[in-house]
Amino acid sequence: MDGTRVAVVIPSWNSAGLLPRCLASLAGQGSVELLVVDNGSTDGSAAYLEREGVPLLALPANRGFAAAVNLGAARTEAPAVLALNVDTVLEPGALAALASALEADSGLGGVQPRILQLEKGAPMDAGSARLYSAGQGLTRDGRAVELGAGEAQRSGYLRRREIFGVCGAACLLRRELFAELGGYDERYFAFYEDVDLNVRARIAGWRFDYVPEAVIWHVGNASWQEGFRRPNAENARLVARNRLATQVKLMPLGAVPRIAVVEAGALLRAARQRRFLATLRGKLAVLPLLPRLLRERRLLARAGDTGRARAWLGRGLEGR
Repeated sequence: MDGTRVAVVIPSWNSAGLLPRCLASLAGQGSVELLVVDNGSTDGSAAYLEREGVPLLALPANRGFAAAVNLGAARTEAPAVLALNVDTVLEPGALAALASALEADSGLGGVQPRILQLEKGAPMDAGSARLYSAGQGLTRDGRAVELGAGEAQRSGYLRRREIFGVCGAACLLRRELFAELGGYDERYFAFYEDVDLNVRARIAGWRFDYVPEAVIWHVGNASWQEGFRRPNAENARLVARNRLATQVKLMPLGAVPRIAVVEAGALLRAARQRRFLATLRGKLAVLPLLPRLLRERRLLARAGDTGRARAWLGRGLEGR
């Protein structure tokens, strides 16, 4: 790659209050090819970006996180693409550390920073903050987890290591990976699109690393909370649908009983949390998709080695 030259793609949706701090943190991060993809905001976000002279792709409606990143990647040229949530703040040197790690190993499809939880009103003290994600892992039943989420930063989370996959909130992806896999699956809209990409990349032979010396802060679902009347219910519906879709593509048949038990438990929790119908709708939405998902499962198995992804089921979930 060409030094630290990176395309930074920021999907934005009604995020006028978040954009200034995110964009300011990109200053001094090296050679950046910036593009904000606005998903049909109605809060003046696009007008603010135009006034500030920020490169902008304004969409007429919300096409989702996955489509926004794909469109941004297609309209930039740098050899690596940083998919970046708008509710993030980069520490100095974060982008250079990520680009250097990716450039040093041609087998890496992407790298992830140490993502810290940005709490409202709390100081940005990287030493005492809780983790948001130290990489992505898969449970034995195929659910994705953000490693270290909510935990203190133990020594194991301060060492570079290989991980199953990278969190879509902030990850640097090699452009070749994007071109080979066709980017994120836009049918996911949002949630689990990063898990799906990680699965497909692993099957195709790509690897991922966690780079803790690169630090990025993240609020988490900030735009989502502003955009829907019932954001938690919409979140539950999409997660339920997209998680099952990814499991159909990846999981061995022997895991079906385990998955059934876990999904039944998820419905019980959803009932206690008053989002049962949204979760059930998400799970039922997978049924008409099954023929397509099964075709994709067969295509993935023919194109690569599903064992490369399945080898990560239940692996590396503890802090090291």
